[in-house]
Amino acid sequence: MSRNPLKGSERLPLPGAQSIGKADPSERLEVTVLLRRRESEDLKAGVRKLVTGHKPDRQLKRNDFAKRYGADSADITAVKKFANRHGLMVVQEHEGRRTMILSGTVAQFNEAFGVELQQFEHAGGTYRGRTGAVHLPDELHGVVEAVLGLDNRPQAKPHFRTRLAQGNVNWHGLSSAFNAFMPTNLTSLYNFPPESGQGECIGIIELGGGYRSADLKAYFAELSMTPPKVTAVSVDHGRNHPTGDPNGPDGEVMLDIEIAGAIAPRAHIVVYFAPNTDAGFIDAITTAVHDTANKPSVLSISWGGPESSWTPQAMMALDEAFQAAATMGITVCVASGDDGSSDGVDDGANHVDFPASSPYALACGGTRLQATDGKIASETVWNDGTHGGATGGGVSSFFELPPWQKGLKAINKKKASPLKMRGVPDVSGNGDPQTGYKIRVDGTDAVIGGTSAVAPLWAGLIARINSIQGSPIGYINPRLYKHSKALHDVTQGNNGSYSAGPGWDTCSGLGSPNGMKLKSALTGIHPS
Repeated sequence: MSRNPLKGSERLPLPGAQSIGKADPSERLEVTVLLRRRESEDLKAGVRKLVTGHKPDRQLKRNDFAKRYGADSADITAVKKFANRHGLMVVQEHEGRRTMILSGTVAQFNEAFGVELQQFEHAGGTYRGRTGAVHLPDELHGVVEAVLGLDNRPQAKPHFRTRLAQGNVNWHGLSSAFNAFMPTNLTSLYNFPPESGQGECIGIIELGGGYRSADLKAYFAELSMTPPKVTAVSVDHGRNHPTGDPNGPDGEVMLDIEIAGAIAPRAHIVVYFAPNTDAGFIDAITTAVHDTANKPSVLSISWGGPESSWTPQAMMALDEAFQAAATMGITVCVASGDDGSSDGVDDGANHVDFPASSPYALACGGTRLQATDGKIASETVWNDGTHGGATGGGVSSFFELPPWQKGLKAINKKKASPLKMRGVPDVSGNGDPQTGYKIRVDGTDAVIGGTSAVAPLWAGLIARINSIQGSPIGYINPRLYKHSKALHDVTQGNNGSYSAGPGWDTCSGLGSPNGMKLKSALTGIHPS
């Protein structure tokens, strides 16, 4: 039987990883198969209008999107026949997400996709992986766009940095030397509109950890607020599972919920828990985007990894999910990373973080915010040096320059050069852990920063604006670049190779928010 390599599916071992033998042939796993769209050219034409700043004639509802642009029934049938031929079970299929999840053994998947799964050992532990491409039979060539989950290496990391309080004390016992903020302080400093996010849903993507209701109750009591409604959704067997380690993924989960919940307390917060693999990450995002029950109007994503750590098939799959979100009026806020211009890659080159580098994401960078007497005293690029972290930002090596960034320049090693590919970030906000957020996690009071804090900050602001307008503002990137005066320009500092300057830059983007000005710019609703 003739086979074709699936374009963009090639994998290499993690740096420093060594094969320690073939994967157990009887091990069972689940694999996500992504199918092509129905009427894809029609969707692409609509997306092209969005990126040039045209407002859509209407934002498609999720069910309408699935019927128009979901997977074709003939393609679903073809994959079912393929699965049956190789003894694989179809455990899930979703027309709108274009997703089929197959279950089987390592031996069955090796034979079905022409791979040899192995067990690899690396500094962080072991994982099941492969090298080379996935192969498809002729009848699936052009039908299947991605095959994800054969490899279960950790795909992303959370973008938060913790500065713990000394001892388990409440916030009234903290010294002023901490110079940290409650999220509600930021709503005042950044001039957010007064709405509460009533009627909106904020979706949060998590790839590990969990939350405890008792911590949320205690935290919001400290803010004299009623805790927001929080719902956990399981994706690919992921679940709300607190580890008990405030420095682990629980810190990410609680940071996201507490910031978004404090800023938009009347919004419904839905947390999508999935495994930390490429399949889990993408399945969580497509589940949220196509969630007809909870209908999030804004997503907050604080996990990611260097573009070089992703396969092209995975990046394209996730980018297409963000395009779908844009078409349905969903804003996607993504942290830009905490490891400066290198994004933590030890090769001497500059890298940007994905999925923040998708042109359909609102990439969120970090600043160091100082306030005096309830007003911003200074705001500079977050860079605490080699060990303290720095905001991610730079120039994509994968995504083309979007129309709304044409004519911009990046300042690399103090030399300004025209931007030729997608630049990151788009916006910024307080992210330095030295001026971080007061958070409660696993019964412990902590100060947490990182660009992980900036994504839910912006998500909460957008939920407020959506609540004012009565409908989602959706994909806002082109409009933001037209209304840059609605942001506070951050002109000082660097993230390693890149420096800030007047206007947009690869450290702070367009700058931090002025909420009331953004509300007017994005909705046309002006103060009376």
